[in-house]
Amino acid sequence: MARCNACCMVLLLVCGALLLDMNPGMMAISAVACPQYCLQVDYMTCPSTGNEHLSPRCNCCLAPKGCTLHLTGGGSISCS
Repeated sequence: MARCNACCMVLLLVCGALLLDMNPGMMAISAVACPQYCLQVDYMTCPSTGNEHLSPRCNCCLAPKGCTLHLTGGGSISCS
């Protein structure tokens, strides 16, 4: 009986692997890793809010796309 259960388990695993291989879209998992560092950002501006000074984010990974991080030293970084 145990041998039959083991064979069934192997058969299910093989069938599952074949089904996943037939549909590669199921295997595509997108992950974004944000760097764990914080820039010295004074404020942030975004096109959707005009020139309003928004609360700063640590880096572009955490800021919305298209926003600009204005650094404490006077420089700026555009997040794309």
